[in-house]
Amino acid sequence: MRFIVTDELGRFSRWLRILGFDTVLEKNRPNLVIRSLREERIILTRDSKLSRFTGIGIVKIDSDFVEEQLEQLIRKLNLEIDRNNLFSICVLCNEPLERAEKDSVKDEVPHCVFKIQENFMRCPKCKKIYWRGTHWALVNKFLDRISK
Repeated sequence: MRFIVTDELGRFSRWLRILGFDTVLEKNRPNLVIRSLREERIILTRDSKLSRFTGIGIVKIDSDFVEEQLEQLIRKLNLEIDRNNLFSICVLCNEPLERAEKDSVKDEVPHCVFKIQENFMRCPKCKKIYWRGTHWALVNKFLDRISK
């Protein structure tokens, strides 16, 4: 499933990327509907005026809180989260991450991380490096909490 979110849901868009969903942020409201149709994306917004459009996939998000936003989206779209896809997309660029050889990141990650981690991912666009740190466990705890 692919999403396009309006700018007031920027934090939520990062969470959707963490969960492995292709999610773009669109700040230009006039282009929103056209882009959603062209790219086959579901619009996520807090703007009730946008819900007047028909013939497009749109979900009006009710809450200000990410946990409740995600719960609503899961219910509304019967969304399934594949934990194997966590952190597979860059949270900054929305690009699929690529495996990076450990030796290639030696000078780009903290020394302690380099010593204890074996697997690294890199964004081909912004070059940000990812690894399974404490954030991985935190995201899984978050998912455990909302799946109850």
